Amino acid sequence: MSFFVTAAEWFINLFKAGAETFISWMTGIVPLILMLLIAMNSLIAIIGEDRINRFAAKAAGNPVARYMVLPFLGAFMLANPMVLTLGRFLPEKYKPSYAAAGMQFCHTSNGIFPHINPGELFIWLGIANGITQLGLPTADLAIRYLLVGLVMNFLGGWSTDFITAWVSKQQGITLKTELAHHH
Repeated sequence: MSFFVTAAEWFINLFKAGAETFISWMTGIVPLILMLLIAMNSLIAIIGEDRINRFAAKAAGNPVARYMVLPFLGAFMLANPMVLTLGRFLPEKYKPSYAAAGMQFCHTSNGIFPHINPGELFIWLGIANGITQLGLPTADLAIRYLLVGLVMNFLGGWSTDFITAWVSKQQGITLKTELAHHH
């Protein structure tokens, strides 16, 4: 009988934990994302969507801008997961690659910019703790992590361009290479 009681308690505690997580999201991440969306949309309205589209078109033509500059700016200003929203200004052809570079940057910048991805800060802190125990400075590690991340994110984004083109060709899909104009 105690097995059934233990199983029932475990079952209800699982849902209690889910409810606590849900409430923490509603008081933490959801309002943050909503405020970031409002801020981004306000900034887009102030700058003008046409100007942003022109900037994105210039960035789309250059893999370094597309997979290093835009993900860096997006992650730094908007954090994870809002960095992905800048991809809306890129042609369809580059969206998978931008998503790859943007998400990777949210991980590799945590040591120097912890606001970008606070949910994964424990990974950085675990590594930093090991470095500290060795008597080494964590600032050097954070900068190396960021620099290696920029290069690897660029390579990940650019290689995704080739993979996307290959899969598109294989599947007989033509992705748009021009920006869609929003009115």
